[in-house]
Amino acid sequence: MFHDIKQRLGLERQFTTEQMLAHGRNVLTVEANALIQLADELDDAFARAIELLIGTTGRVIVSGMGKSGHIARKMAATFSSTGLPAFFVHPGEAAHGDLGMMAPGDVLVALSNSGATPELRPIMSHARLLDCPVIGITSQASSPMAQTATVCLTLPRVREACPANISPTTSTTLMLALGDALAVTVMHAHGISRAQLELLHPGGTIGSRLLPVHRIMHAGAQLPLVDAAAPMQDVLVTMTEKSFGIAGVTGPDGRLIGTITDGDLRRNIDGLLARTAHDVMTVDPKTIPDGTYVEDAFAMMTVNKITALFVMDAQLPDRPVGLIHIHDLARLGMTTPGQ
Repeated sequence: MFHDIKQRLGLERQFTTEQMLAHGRNVLTVEANALIQLADELDDAFARAIELLIGTTGRVIVSGMGKSGHIARKMAATFSSTGLPAFFVHPGEAAHGDLGMMAPGDVLVALSNSGATPELRPIMSHARLLDCPVIGITSQASSPMAQTATVCLTLPRVREACPANISPTTSTTLMLALGDALAVTVMHAHGISRAQLELLHPGGTIGSRLLPVHRIMHAGAQLPLVDAAAPMQDVLVTMTEKSFGIAGVTGPDGRLIGTITDGDLRRNIDGLLARTAHDVMTVDPKTIPDGTYVEDAFAMMTVNKITALFVMDAQLPDRPVGLIHIHDLARLGMTTPGQ
């Protein structure tokens, strides 16, 4: 059916793989260059917008129509997820009763590439009535929005990536990036910590990455620990029972002095059962302290190409209190590149 529709509209056209890649790369290049231009042209208006966002005693209300509205929704979500309470108000709905969602002390962020979107007039007028500052984001410096906003962030005048220069593409990318710049800068100004972000992101992959390792590590009787003097036959039994592919080797005082992995077993296969754990172990193994975030543990595993890490007591850094395995991270949706 779709093939017939394309024929009737005169849209039938064959593209080679090379042509498809060329078009895709051109769009990305156009938008990337526009982002660089935006960064270069950022001026004091950005700092004034940050001051308004930091100084608000209420919420941040973000509004836009059409494609700008989709970006506005994402911008509000990003503000909220980085510690700045915000929500999206549809400008059309605002004119039919939702203006009551705005209150004194709020800040309005209005998005319009043309700066003359008629649907935004009621919400901007109401913001002025309540003495709420307005941050306008537009590409038209002489537009009504730019002239009436408390602060106007002007986007570079660049072509859309759309061949006809009509469909919002480059302009919405600029709005999206500018919203991220505002949110992250305010986050830094507020001193939002990773612990606070964890409270705001309890679910999904982000929440998993911000978990401290003790929330998912194996501890107590689950730990595959063996004494340095243990015969390798006992070590093999421990590694088989615990099923982590690793055993931690401890000294008489309980300090972790080495590890034995499947790789160590293969390297010492000749006469293996005649040896002790101390003979086979690898000294100075990679470990992490208790309190480390899951994403940092994942990064260490990835860089060092290992599948397990012993977690050490924060107060006694040579005492193992847990173990984290790559399979634990995979269950949280974290995988190494290529997996």
